[in-house]
Amino acid sequence: MLKQILSKLPKKVPKSDTSDSAQSDSGSATTFANVFQCSNVGVAISNKLNAVKRVSSVVFPASLSAGVEAVDPHISFKDVSNIQKQNLFISKLNLCCTVYDKNCTEKDVKHQTLVELVDFVSSGSAKFTEPSIAAMCKMCASNLFRVFPPKFRPSATGGETEDEELMFDPSWSHLKIVYDLLLQFINYNALDLKVAKLHIDNAFIVRLLDLFDSEDPRERDCLKTILHRVYGKFMVHRPFIRKCVSNIIYRFVFETERHNGIAELLEIFGSVICGFALPLKEEHTIFLCRVLMPLHKPKSVGSYHQQLTYCVLQFIDKDPTLASTVITGLLKYWPVTNSQKELMFISELEEVLDATIMTEFQKVMVPLFRRIACCLNSYHYQVAERAHLLWNNEHIFDVVSQNREVILPLVFTALIHNTQNHWNRAVLNQTENMRKMLSQMDEELVLACQLKLEEEDSRSSAAAEQRRVTWELLEAAATANIQPIAVAGDVVASPACSVAC
Repeated sequence: MLKQILSKLPKKVPKSDTSDSAQSDSGSATTFANVFQCSNVGVAISNKLNAVKRVSSVVFPASLSAGVEAVDPHISFKDVSNIQKQNLFISKLNLCCTVYDKNCTEKDVKHQTLVELVDFVSSGSAKFTEPSIAAMCKMCASNLFRVFPPKFRPSATGGETEDEELMFDPSWSHLKIVYDLLLQFINYNALDLKVAKLHIDNAFIVRLLDLFDSEDPRERDCLKTILHRVYGKFMVHRPFIRKCVSNIIYRFVFETERHNGIAELLEIFGSVICGFALPLKEEHTIFLCRVLMPLHKPKSVGSYHQQLTYCVLQFIDKDPTLASTVITGLLKYWPVTNSQKELMFISELEEVLDATIMTEFQKVMVPLFRRIACCLNSYHYQVAERAHLLWNNEHIFDVVSQNREVILPLVFTALIHNTQNHWNRAVLNQTENMRKMLSQMDEELVLACQLKLEEEDSRSSAAAEQRRVTWELLEAAATANIQPIAVAGDVVASPACSVAC
């Protein structure tokens, strides 16, 4: 009964059937030639769409392919219209994201593509939209950011790293093009910084700073230029860059004492310090005290001492009241057994004293000239000569003459000691000339220092004589107490010591 009722109900026609019937009706109204032409066009369109789909799936990442028409990256920029050049630019960038082996034949194709990209950007035809900015950053990250092999060379000692053999990256010809492209991208006048900072973010900057440990000086030089441009153009990243550089220096000073790019980082910060606004922020003063001054500690300070001195002097030029802080830091890290470092410290000290005002000089002159007196007495003749040459500086001589009542007694003893004990003839001659110069400065004070020194010598001689006599008496008393006593031809032990042992 139920089957009979259902069989009488009208059946619903499927959509596919209705569409097929509609197509058959329309097809009956057309000629056979039109049908054949339409079928050929459909096949051509489908083939083209399949080719574009294959290019998109290979070249474009899933996150960047949305809304971008894929173009074969092997086509030259000259062979496409101006509308398609931007899409071709993105296609070529994404093609270059692949890193090939040394012997791979496709590496030459990639090299040629990178050259085309550099020429295209330098011509000013590129438009850095968000997809192109993302593709550019992805390509640079894929080719540049890498882990360096471990360093097996011994760490530099004595600051004489300039004698070491330089290491050059065999893939530099390829890396150089990528660095040129990145630099042109950052320097691009029409670059939208609001969009670019989303891709050149903190993670990108950290990886970029890690590359400063490269052993190739050419790579470090390119990185120096690029980081300087990033610091100048992206103001929002400046505090983060300063913090990251501080962390690199902390790790270098207090942990590893191994890093190849300290000199380049200090060169960047030399110009950064010049742009600090006055008065200096507390953050900048902390950078001087906790980052720059501890850099005097490592043995390899010679590899970056020139750049370090420049940064320190820039701080003093900005704020002269920091001179006493700098001199105190130098005295804290002053080398005791490394004469080459001591020579560098004396040279830096002279430049710092040239920029020091009187009030700051008076705060540190006593510990400072005690150290200089030790340098005058150094048995390393170069250190002694360099310490004597400090007095030929007009500014230093002027501040010494104004504070001679405090300074001359500190160094006069060192001069007399040199006259009596130093082995080097050149140092002896410099000591005599310095004594004459001080006598011309204040002869009465020099005579008073000499009389005081003679009195101290006489007191020390009297004290030494008193100690000698005391020891002789003690020895005589001890000898008398331990003499053996002979009884009936036998040797009897001496009396027991009255002092409990």
